[in-house]
Amino acid sequence: MFENKTVIVTGASQGIGKEVATQYARAGASVVLADINEQSGYSVASELAKEGLNVLFVPTDVRKEQDVIQLMTSTIEQYKTIDILINNAGIYKPISPYDLSMDIFDDIINTNLRSVFLCSREASKFMRLNAKGGAIVSMASTRAFMSEANSESYAATKGGIVALTHALASSLGPDSIRVNCISPGWIETGDYASLREVDHLQHFSGRVGKPEDIARACFYLTDDKNDFVTGINLTVDGGMTKKMIYEE
Repeated sequence: MFENKTVIVTGASQGIGKEVATQYARAGASVVLADINEQSGYSVASELAKEGLNVLFVPTDVRKEQDVIQLMTSTIEQYKTIDILINNAGIYKPISPYDLSMDIFDDIINTNLRSVFLCSREASKFMRLNAKGGAIVSMASTRAFMSEANSESYAATKGGIVALTHALASSLGPDSIRVNCISPGWIETGDYASLREVDHLQHFSGRVGKPEDIARACFYLTDDKNDFVTGINLTVDGGMTKKMIYEE
């Protein structure tokens, strides 16, 4: 499905990022895994290479402009093109706003939001050279629209990603670069079998989400046939953000 495409996935050493990278590689793409965790990154790349898949791991701190530039340069050197970028890297630290230091706040902003702009800016410089342009997908969150306590820094980044998405879609559209984002709900990246029945049944869908649900959403948004879809936020949450909840 994605033969002859080069895909970059940030935060690819675990969870959603690992699954997204894996599914693109199995769909025929050349996949560049980027992550700050070198041990895990090289391990995932080794696992996928054993399947005969075409992957490359590039150690990357997405907070650092030079690292992001090097990520794109390494990708071009290896695969000659950048067709798809999945901005997935992110961190979450629940801290009371009374205790949230500016150092931690800025670190979360730089990791989750600033990195989306940096990676998108640098990748698009190469995407615009492609005959068919390219596609960018960034991971927002349902926390951009609803909250639990002590999530201010995370919520700010995810709301920022939604706004940045439609701004970039406007700016990059003339170069045939589509920009969208996904807002996952509860996506279980740990022991799915340990979830309770009540965890599943609180969703309209009747189940908690899995990383492969997000991978399929990425496929939809980056398929060249869907070139009329740009500037959107695709919520993938089993219906939870549409559920009325009252105390009884």
